Amino acid sequence: MSVLILCVGKMKEKPYRQMADEYLKRLGRYGKYEEAEIPDLPEPASGLSEALEEQLKMKEGEAILAKIRPGDRVIAMTIGGKRRSSEELAEHLGAMKASGAGRLVFVIGGSLGLGRNVLKRANEELSMGAMTFPHQLARVMLLEQLYRQEKINAGERYHK
Repeated sequence: MSVLILCVGKMKEKPYRQMADEYLKRLGRYGKYEEAEIPDLPEPASGLSEALEEQLKMKEGEAILAKIRPGDRVIAMTIGGKRRSSEELAEHLGAMKASGAGRLVFVIGGSLGLGRNVLKRANEELSMGAMTFPHQLARVMLLEQLYRQEKINAGERYHK
């Protein structure tokens, strides 16, 4: 099973990029893990109406959906998604892998979140908790959890 982490916005800060690259390197021994970035759309300086915010999310969503294949299993990262412990995530993703699932795509939205079009395409939603994290940090946290679940599923020791 290959995994794509699909994100809105570029990882600009060097420390986050270094951490993400380290986890991608570690994950490489377990399978094909890759990232793709969708440019985030600029917000008007005057602020956003609810309608304009939804338009921007839908437009970003179109760019996200263009990167998703018909057979992909899509997990949208949302605050309201299902919360899983590291062990539960390992069990869940291990079952997907055992079932012969093709590519798994994790989607992290931009600062406005994900549009309805992406949420409709998602097979499930996953949450990192009720707190809001910067998108660059959320990406590193997701990569760390993917690495942790690989270690758990391989029966290897990993610090707690």
